This record gives sequence, C-alpha cells and structure tokens, in this order.
Amino acid sequence: MPELPEVELVAKTLSKLVAGRRIRFASLLRQRLAPHCSPEEFASRLSGSQIEKISRRGKHILIDLDRGSTLIVHLRMSGKFLLTDAEIELPKFSHAVFELDGDQRLVFVDQRHFGFMRIVDSAAASNSQELAKLAPEPFSDEFSAQYLKNVLQNSSRSIKELLLDQTKVCGLGNIYAAEAMFLARINPLTPANRVSTVKTNRLFSSIRDVLREAVAFGETSKVDPENIDGSYFSGGFEDRWFVYDRENKPCPRCKTMIKRTKQAGRSSYFCPKCQRR
Repeated sequence: MPELPEVELVAKTLSKLVAGRRIRFASLLRQRLAPHCSPEEFASRLSGSQIEKISRRGKHILIDLDRGSTLIVHLRMSGKFLLTDAEIELPKFSHAVFELDGDQRLVFVDQRHFGFMRIVDSAAASNSQELAKLAPEPFSDEFSAQYLKNVLQNSSRSIKELLLDQTKVCGLGNIYAAEAMFLARINPLTPANRVSTVKTNRLFSSIRDVLREAVAFGETSKVDPENIDGSYFSGGFEDRWFVYDRENKPCPRCKTMIKRTKQAGRSSYFCPKCQRR
C-alpha cells in the first residue's frame, strides 16, 4: 500500500498535469469506488468543474474543485491514475474516468478494487470521516518530539502497531515504520510506553528523515503520465532500504542477518543486534 512519500509524489505530479484544467464529464464505472453517491450524482457534482488544487492529507489525495467540492481519494492497495489521450481505449479495471479539456482524460484504475473516493464540501473536508481523526502531518509544527513522546507514553501497544495507527502517527506504513525504527535502534516488539526519551527523540528525527529522503528520491524519477503511480511505486528506492524486505541479508551497520517476524498479520523486519529489546 502506498505510504506518505508515494502519495505526496502522486499528488504533486497530478497537480503539474491537471491543475487548472476542466473536467468536461466525470463517470463512475464502479459504484463501490465511491459508495456514498450514485454514478448520476458523481457525474453531476464533478462534471463541468475546474480543478483548482491537488494536495495530500495523510495517505489521501485531495482534489479541490472550483464549485466548492473536494474529491477525497485513497489509492489503497492498487489504485492508479493514468492520463491518456481521449481516443485511447480504456484500460482494464478502469473505475472512474474524468474527461478533461484538451481531449485527454484522467482514468482511475484499480485492479484489486480497494480504492476509495468521496465527494465532500471543501469547507468541511477537514471534518470528514476520512480526515478528521488523522494525526498531525509529520513535517508540521504540531508533530514534535514532545507530541510523539506523549503518544508513546499513553499506549502499551507495540511501537510498530502504534506507528501504523494513522490517528497517532500520520503517513507511515509498513515500509517506512520499519526503516524509522531501524534508524532509532528500536525493536518493533517493544511496548510504546517502554521506549526511552532518548530513543523517542531519535525516532522523531528518523520518521522525518526516511520520509523526506523517499520524497526527494522520488522527485528525481521520470514520470510516465500513463502510469503516474507506477513511476514511484516501482522505482529504485527499494535498493536503499536498510531492513524492510531484507530478511536474511546483512544489516548495513553490523552485518548481522536481518530477521522477520509477524505482528498483527504484517511482517516486521529488524536487526536483532542493533534493535535489541
């Protein structure tokens, strides 16, 4: 599932490609993609609108329109945006189509059918079900070392589980949580309220560092408009991971073999020497 860096890069690319353009007609081809409105309402609320701004909140893409509506999009496991010429045949698993001026269309494709869209009033977007409970953005002033310390002290869950909770720490998923814990020398099985102040401060810095580095690396990628998301998700950043998906490979610090364990059905990767409990 895409995490903050990938969603940030997709939002930035969409902004460059389609911000300022008008949606001539919007089609919802799969009802469950936007379960809170009918295909007719989807078309009515979006058709004729101009795309004013595209941004990100957590792992959600926000598409602001000139009629005072915002389209909230979550890519989930396999959702992708494609910008194609209008005459090109729609690809398989096309779930929503936005016919744009200039004889192009923005297509949302989702092979695994987990993607999500909701149209909300822009003025109330921050209070929507999807956004209201999200934790502060990792690069914001609200997300501080003291904030993280307070969050950790109030939970006995494992630090890994807490880092994946979007109401506590926003934007992290399995990959960047593993990387941040490695840099902070924290074992993923450690109860959150047992993490020391020194390690909490390191974790705060490492969260920002791994996210910032991933965004910066992605910005160097060449983007294919007909596969916007794939330009980032299948890029070369995996070669730069310290522990994620590196089971039985040497730790970049101490050369001990990386271990993998299961937590809440998810794989956790760590160095048993550098990240002792």
